[in-house]
Amino acid sequence: MSSQAISTVTSIDFSARAFAQIATQIDRKNEVAWCYLDPTPRACFTPQLLDDLKRWSEHVGNNADQLGVKYHVIASKTPGIFNLGGDLDLFRNLVMQGNRAALLSYGTDCIDALYANIARFGSDVTTISLVQGEALGGGFETALSSDVLIAERGSRMGFPEVLFNLFPGMGAYSLLSRKLDAKRAERMILSGKVYSAEELYEMGLVDELVDAGEGERAVYAYIKRENRARNGFRALREVRDLHDPITYAELMDVLLVWVDAAMKLQHRDLRMMERLVSRQQQQGAVAA
Repeated sequence: MSSQAISTVTSIDFSARAFAQIATQIDRKNEVAWCYLDPTPRACFTPQLLDDLKRWSEHVGNNADQLGVKYHVIASKTPGIFNLGGDLDLFRNLVMQGNRAALLSYGTDCIDALYANIARFGSDVTTISLVQGEALGGGFETALSSDVLIAERGSRMGFPEVLFNLFPGMGAYSLLSRKLDAKRAERMILSGKVYSAEELYEMGLVDELVDAGEGERAVYAYIKRENRARNGFRALREVRDLHDPITYAELMDVLLVWVDAAMKLQHRDLRMMERLVSRQQQQGAVAA
C-alpha cells in the first residue's frame, strides 16, 4: 500500500475468525475494508480460500455499521497476480472421478462468494476490485463483480476456459452481458483471449486505469470523488440493480449448465487442463 494508506489502516482482531488464505484490514478513517486474496499452493480459488471469503463476507455484511465500513476493496497479496481462476486440479480430478455432486458443491461455493460481492454483502457499501496483474477465469469474474474495477497498466484479464472445451460458469456471462451486451459477451468468452487492462478500459469494463504501483492511491482517490456525491452514486446503482438485476437463482441455473458440460469433458480436454494447472503453478512460483 502507499504510505498514505498504511498510516490509516488498522488490523482487525478476529480471534475465532482466523483466515488462512485472505488478509483483512480496516481503514477506519476512510471507512474502507480491505480483503487481500492470498491462496496457496496456487493463486486460484481453492476450497480454503472460498471458505475464508464466505466467513469474511458474513462478518462484513452483519457488522458493516459497527465496523464503520462504507467501501470494500478486494485485491491480492500475490505480486503480479490477482487470481488465476478456478482450482483446475480439483476440477480435473472430480471430472475424472465422475463426482458431479462434489463439482456442484465447489461451484456453489464459488457462486456464494461472487454473489456476496455482487449484493454488496447485503449492506450499504460500495464494492471495489483492484487488479494489479493477472486476473483469469474466476479471477476476472470476481474483478467484474464489484461496483468499480480499478486496474493498473500492464494487468491482463480474460477467460481461457474455451481452451479446455468449457466456458466460465460462475457469473461471466451474467456480468459481461450487462456491462457490454450479449453478443460481445459471447465473443469474449469464446475467444479465450487474454486482454490488456488498456483494452478493457477502452471497452468500458475497467472503470479506472492507472500506472503500475498507483492502484491503492487510485482507490482512495475514487473514494474521495464518490464521497462528494455518495447519495447520487448509491441511488444510480440502485436504479441499475432494479433495471437489470443479477439474481442468485440466475447464477445457480448457469452453474448447473456448467457442471453438466464439465462432466462431458474428454481426455484431451483434461490433458489441456493439466497443462494449465502446471502453468498456474509456474506463475505462482515466479510471483513468490
